[in-house]
Amino acid sequence: MKKKASYLIIVLLLSLFTSTMRASENNPVLKNAVATEIPVEIKTMLNRLDEIKAMDKSDLKSNERKELRKEVREIKREVRASGNGLYISSGAIIIILLLIIIL
Repeated sequence: MKKKASYLIIVLLLSLFTSTMRASENNPVLKNAVATEIPVEIKTMLNRLDEIKAMDKSDLKSNERKELRKEVREIKREVRASGNGLYISSGAIIIILLLIIIL
């Protein structure tokens, strides 16, 4: 049992050190250049979200609030769809790492 625990600790430590080494190899200048390029449609959607957040919703009727919520959900859905990114939950990452370690 002690032998398995020591192997597990060694594997975990080695995986942590390799991930930090790989992170330093990437060029951060390219990442910043890509992150600043936001399409005009996305900017307008984000501006609309900011306007909705800044609104005083206390004097709105319930059906108007529902319409705003639907609009916010739709805008967020469109922004996510146009992001061209891959979203992985933290639970999925943990399961993937455990599978890699075990196999």
